[in-house]
Amino acid sequence: MNRRPIRLHDLVLLAVLAVVFGFLYWALVQVWGWLQVLMGPLGDLSQNALIGGWMVVAPLAVYIVRKPGVGILVEIIASIVEVVFLASPVGPMLILVGFIQGLGAEAAFAVTRYRRYGWGVFIASGATAALANLLMGLVRFGWAGQDLFELRLVLQFASGILLCGLLARVIGDALARTGVLDNYAIGRARRAPEVSQQNG
Repeated sequence: MNRRPIRLHDLVLLAVLAVVFGFLYWALVQVWGWLQVLMGPLGDLSQNALIGGWMVVAPLAVYIVRKPGVGILVEIIASIVEVVFLASPVGPMLILVGFIQGLGAEAAFAVTRYRRYGWGVFIASGATAALANLLMGLVRFGWAGQDLFELRLVLQFASGILLCGLLARVIGDALARTGVLDNYAIGRARRAPEVSQQNG
């Protein structure tokens, strides 16, 4: 685990990520509305198909900063942005949802003590985020007793893995290649092999 204390520029980046993704999450809500209509009688499943997109900033933040709790923090702030500034129809309940989804997404990294960032960990992050959201849905909406629960389950985990876990890794790598993250943990980790080769 990275024992360095979180720094001010880390916090600034996390705040920027949270605000940007808060707006993106709100935009995804609009897509969700259209998808519900397009899916007709299966419209209720549209949330499960898109759910990973509402959790992607958590593993992305952990990937960049590599500190415990940052995934939960950015999800909570993003949800506050949605509620306070964008009048999300979910209301204040969304803040609790953000906490649970961030916790689920960060769990996979916590198991590795924030030391591993391979593709497998991101797949696991998407799956644990989906699991956390599924458990919440079982309590809030009674999904387990509904028809098509198996299809809901498949969509939930597929979306979590693709739109949360794997997409976070893709976005993080793309940003890192530009050099804008060189002063963050992800940038230092990318430079480490080069330094080893130069000193070898």
